[in-house]
Amino acid sequence: MNQTVALPPPDEALPDNAPSAVLDVVQSLSGRLWRHRPADDRTALALSQRLGVPDIVGRVLAGRNVGLDDGEGFLNPTLKSALPDPSCLRDMDKAAQRLADAMSAGEKIAVFGDYDVDGATSSALLHRYFRAVGIDITVYIPDRQKEGYGPNAPALLALRDQGIAVAVTVDCGISAFEPLQAAADAGLDMIVVDHHQAEPRLPTAHAVVNPNRLDDDSGLGQLAAVGVSFLLIVALNRVLRQRGWFADRAEPNLLQWLDIVALGTVCDVVPLTGLNRVLVAQGLKVAARRGNPGLAALGDVAKMDQRPGTYHLGFVFGPRLNAGGRVGNSHLGTRLLSTDDPDEARAIAEKLDEYNLERREIEAAIQTQAVDHVASSPGGGRQPLLFLSDPRWHQGVIGIVASRLKDRFRRPAIVIAIDGDVCKGSGRSVPGVDLGAAVTAAKQAGLLLAGGGHAMAAGLTVALNKLAELEAFLTERIAKAMAGQPERHEISLDGALSVSGATRDLFDTLEGAGPFGAGHPEPRFAIANADVVKADLVGQNHVRMVLAGPRGGRLKGIAFGVADSPLGQALLSAQGRSLHLVGHLRADDWQGRRGVQLFIEDAAWPEDL
Repeated sequence: MNQTVALPPPDEALPDNAPSAVLDVVQSLSGRLWRHRPADDRTALALSQRLGVPDIVGRVLAGRNVGLDDGEGFLNPTLKSALPDPSCLRDMDKAAQRLADAMSAGEKIAVFGDYDVDGATSSALLHRYFRAVGIDITVYIPDRQKEGYGPNAPALLALRDQGIAVAVTVDCGISAFEPLQAAADAGLDMIVVDHHQAEPRLPTAHAVVNPNRLDDDSGLGQLAAVGVSFLLIVALNRVLRQRGWFADRAEPNLLQWLDIVALGTVCDVVPLTGLNRVLVAQGLKVAARRGNPGLAALGDVAKMDQRPGTYHLGFVFGPRLNAGGRVGNSHLGTRLLSTDDPDEARAIAEKLDEYNLERREIEAAIQTQAVDHVASSPGGGRQPLLFLSDPRWHQGVIGIVASRLKDRFRRPAIVIAIDGDVCKGSGRSVPGVDLGAAVTAAKQAGLLLAGGGHAMAAGLTVALNKLAELEAFLTERIAKAMAGQPERHEISLDGALSVSGATRDLFDTLEGAGPFGAGHPEPRFAIANADVVKADLVGQNHVRMVLAGPRGGRLKGIAFGVADSPLGQALLSAQGRSLHLVGHLRADDWQGRRGVQLFIEDAAWPEDL
């Protein structure tokens, strides 16, 4: 693999009046400027004093725009105070009433889901709810390879032939105009529950519940589909209560499924602010009780021996659940989260773990080809949009590869698998560039067979003969958005620590400001003058390190997926030398120890500064 492409060309010198760089790092080993995260010092001090928390927590909160009057509620988020009336979502009451009518009349109900984690959690949530209130429903997850994303007419018509009267699409459907029209013509009532970018025209359906409808003023556009699905069961439960459904039945506790809601929310990388943050905070508490047999089995298969956090949802559970849809059986994720049978859960979890290993091998090969493709392209990774296609690529992993390219080159990336005359693509974006809107615009311009998404991710289907025209269209549109982005690449830090200052007590203290994720970034620190005691290769492309400080202390570190990059090569060559490092602190509870380790993102040679 070309080893020069991951490091961007040096940026221009800092202007004389620019704020100083952290540890004077202007050009790190990955080409970034280290900056303090903007935070008002007076607000930070006032927060720490009013809340009785250490200064560093006050600074972390101030750096995430938490106001003085919001601090107490932020540290102690409750669903009671954050949960909106579901009726604020347009068409929510129509959806709940139609489902309640179907239940009362004995009509058959189906859920049509997506194969990613957001779709699987949404489908499992509805499945569990209907089962809890005494209704048996059909859950349909399309085959990714044969049917592709979203509702398709043959599947919906087959459901109608089976006697289904009402079908609910979750995490899909907002742009499925033709399939939903065919379903309506056949007498199937459709309810769309989605969160992807909507066009001015809406699909034919009894109800379209989507906070990203252009005419929706709920202010809930940051919700994942599973969050919208949770509000649906809240609304439906209220209607059933009003109709006396629970007069002779036990009313379910909806909070018991917040672990599923948290999982889908984190894995769909929606901002962990507002309601999303509360759903995840409470969902992690539910997940810690291991009440869902599927999640418990998945944790056991992954050899997870600590309380789950957002990292585990996103990087331990998420990839395994996604693997079924990417290279295996699309329905396995939903089945795992829906089952109450521990033996079935264990068998499915083991199968998903096998699929995940297969997915990683396929992904690694495609990523190598994709990086080489970028290196040999005219822009060499500096073009506004990385747009890659190849008939050899497996469409089940192109989204992951797009994410890797986006992270590596800090550019929006779209990766396309070519299959005959039809191409399937998946894209990931950078902050400030709305990829979903760009793809929707391409669809409206007649360049796509299908497509949609949200700001940070999108999917598309395009005819082979339109591929070049699509690339030109998207590149032009994204170049305009990128023109407003600073060329200098920065990494924001919450402070600098010594090796001895990176302690478990500090980590535990910072956890009080969590959960962290997209939109509410995990605290990131520079570790100054770390002596590298050991650096070696571990697993697939990871670098493991043992660090010591000039004033004592030891700290373990690991950098994931970097061994073949200039950063990784520098880390591997650093044994016996000192480095400045940047990363996040994470719990290290292996074999009962209560330690902490550094997840390394960047590094710089002190002597080069």
